[in-house]
Amino acid sequence: MRQVELGRSGIRVPDMALGTMTFGSQTPEAEAHRQMDMALEAGVTLWDCAETYPTTPSARETIGLSETILGSWFASRRGRNRVVLATKVGGPDNPFLGERSYRGGTVKAACERSLRRLKTDVIDLYQLHWPERAHYAWRRNWEFDPSGQDPRAALALMDDVLGQMAELVAEGKVRAAGLSNETAWGTARWLDRAAAGNGPRMATVQNEYSLLCRLFDTDLAEVAAMEGMTLLAYSPLASGVLTGKYALGTVPAGSRASIVPGIHGRLAPRAVEAVAAYHEVAREARMDPVHMALAWHRTRPFASVPIFGATTAAQLSRILEGLEATVPPDLAKRIDEVNRAHPLPF
Repeated sequence: MRQVELGRSGIRVPDMALGTMTFGSQTPEAEAHRQMDMALEAGVTLWDCAETYPTTPSARETIGLSETILGSWFASRRGRNRVVLATKVGGPDNPFLGERSYRGGTVKAACERSLRRLKTDVIDLYQLHWPERAHYAWRRNWEFDPSGQDPRAALALMDDVLGQMAELVAEGKVRAAGLSNETAWGTARWLDRAAAGNGPRMATVQNEYSLLCRLFDTDLAEVAAMEGMTLLAYSPLASGVLTGKYALGTVPAGSRASIVPGIHGRLAPRAVEAVAAYHEVAREARMDPVHMALAWHRTRPFASVPIFGATTAAQLSRILEGLEATVPPDLAKRIDEVNRAHPLPF
């Protein structure tokens, strides 16, 4: 696989990553260990987690379980030094964490808990899971209203968090910092505050990005390209919608849609129509549509690393078979035509 740098951090990773948010819910520990073995053998060495995982479903009693499962793998395989480990501190959007702020040492305290669960002494990339402001992730774009916010309070929060991140870096507990579910304004301000000497520069932004969800193209793409930030693209298969498993209105037993109906707005009628069009393009190109959807990230005008996940080893095996796939210019043009015909399908 192609190697990319996480922003300007000096950390180099493959251009595809393993997501772990079902480890401990849909994916039992033994199966999760098997998936990590498979990913490592295939050269996928950037793994992404979060203190609030697993999801599908999310539950108060399982918070931290995905990190714990990664930690048990590191302990049993002694493979920590072979992996670039990314995780996230949960923000105010998670009801199971309470209405906590990132202020006042929250980030440092959460990092210490994650380090214990992960059985490691350092996190390579430590990310803020959600902004502590209005944002447009997860279909909030349809009613996004950033008015009424105090920009001075937002900047003060950033300085507080950057100070905590600086301490974690100085203590050797974090190598680089990143964002998630951020906006263009927020990302630019984080970079400004770091440039002013308030803490480490954010290396990455982890936002939803796929053939079906291309909000990133309209604003953050310029920030990423101009500032040398790397996009870590979550839900690159739109939570399984792009695989075609939900064609004709079917909902397979054990699928994400069987647990979370509608998959947070992704399983919309127009999305199913768009998937059919993308599958036809893949068929014409004699390409697995899953491989096409992931390889498409290599065509973007900014560094985009898709974070794929799987609930079973069989699903992961299908993904890993396409790690070297590419999208030539003629195929990229056909993909663009489908996007124009089916924009913003959810």
